Amino acid sequence: MEPQFHHSLSQRIMWTLIVRVLARIIIFFRTRWRVKGRENVPRDGPLLIVSNHLTYADQFLISSSLNRKVVFMAKEELFHSRLIRYLARPFGAFPVRRGGIIDREAWQQANQILDSGQALVMFPEGTRSKDAQLQPAYPGSALIAAHNHVPILPIGMTGLEQSNKGWVWGVLHRPEVTVNIGRPFYLPPVSGQLTKAELTKLADYIMEHIAELLPPEYQGHYARRRD
Repeated sequence: MEPQFHHSLSQRIMWTLIVRVLARIIIFFRTRWRVKGRENVPRDGPLLIVSNHLTYADQFLISSSLNRKVVFMAKEELFHSRLIRYLARPFGAFPVRRGGIIDREAWQQANQILDSGQALVMFPEGTRSKDAQLQPAYPGSALIAAHNHVPILPIGMTGLEQSNKGWVWGVLHRPEVTVNIGRPFYLPPVSGQLTKAELTKLADYIMEHIAELLPPEYQGHYARRRD
């Protein structure tokens, strides 16, 4: 039984390396990839990373752009596809159930990741933006950040949505893709128990930091907050 376990473990490690290398190769050949603000990423310690959400490939782009290992929280529906599940696992992705009821298993896993000093990536919008503009955020990221009192690292991505035009178009045009990494920040202190209204304000506060890293045509729901 023991040799079989080690063989299975070695296969998982090899698959992880293969997928990560392939992701970098594909990004390089299909896009003109640029990362700004990489020096803003803390090298260690608990960290909540938040980003806008453009495509299914966002997690591959973010993971390839940072200088530390990260774990992704992704919507449960993605894991219904065997292919996406196999591709997502090497990037440390785990599922979360969206909706009005807290997914306690995902909640506990997120807290454990941060408690152990790792970096957790969340997409506060909860789903891909169909027009690349920011959408209203779910309160989950604010709840996790407030509960764990960890620094939040905002990321604004542009250009990757053009990959939806297909492989041939991407190879021929190589659209400019930018990952803009902001400076870490903390949520403002909240006195007493968090209410739904306060969580909404905190989620908006997080999204405003993401909006600051995006050009006006990407700011969507949060553009008016900067006027």
